[in-house]
Amino acid sequence: MKAGNSKLLRFREDLAWAGYLLLLATVFGLAYHWDLVRVAWQGQLQVRLDQMRTERRAVEFKGVKTVTLKEAYDLWKEGQTLFVDARPPEEYADLHIKGALNVPLENLARIKETGILGMPRDRKILVYCSDKRCDLALKLAQHLKSLGFTQVVAFLGGFSAWDEAGYEVDSSR
Repeated sequence: MKAGNSKLLRFREDLAWAGYLLLLATVFGLAYHWDLVRVAWQGQLQVRLDQMRTERRAVEFKGVKTVTLKEAYDLWKEGQTLFVDARPPEEYADLHIKGALNVPLENLARIKETGILGMPRDRKILVYCSDKRCDLALKLAQHLKSLGFTQVVAFLGGFSAWDEAGYEVDSSR
């Protein structure tokens, strides 16, 4: 009977230490992220996260020009710009901007199959992905710039903004 009590006592001590460590981690986590906790409490978390994303992108993707929905649509109507969809093939197959070429960032080896590398380096290229939170367009635009393409822009609104605006879309199916 004594061994059973000893095990129970040991379990309770371990449980108390686990609770203490959990409380300590919670306090340190709240202290470390207090700015975000306060902003969330005020109902402004999404605004702050968008601001942080914009600041991060300005540093990480410095040199990649971006365009608005109107500018993207004007380029599409003009017909001289190659539209490149950086989303996965399944999303592209469901719906994409009419005339867009699929070059998923996850499979850059496919870039050779698309024929992009054989194009003049001053060709106008617009890269887009799913929505404003997506960085795939920026990453692919940056990669194309590193390959020597000089007129690459990223459309940050993505396919969702294009589709919501009622502009032409197409399906591969």
